[in-house]
Amino acid sequence: MIDKVKVKQERWQKAKKRSKKHLKVAQDACRIVVFKSNKYLYAQIVDAENRVLGCVSSISKELKDKKLGKNIASAEAIGQALAEKIKSLKVKKVVFDRNGYKYHGKVKALADACRKAGIQF
Repeated sequence: MIDKVKVKQERWQKAKKRSKKHLKVAQDACRIVVFKSNKYLYAQIVDAENRVLGCVSSISKELKDKKLGKNIASAEAIGQALAEKIKSLKVKKVVFDRNGYKYHGKVKALADACRKAGIQF
């Protein structure tokens, strides 16, 4: 019998690989990478050499007083905090890497919050 968890993991890895194919157009730009766990939401700023420049999550110290989880409101708060961090790093080009997740719900809310704060991608 095939393990259902293993099949699901393989399907996500394929979707992740497919979504990254389209990001090769802007190799000089930094990426916003989104990751969703069962409890929390994470977003990282990664440069062209795959170095992490900054990270914001629903359990990070700067958002600790808001007691965020994994809902759309927390995704918006993470997006705003991420936009502030991007502005402080003075990054010019940013590409949104959805990391194989569908662009709706929490992922879309995070991206829209970054756009509202003035980040263009």
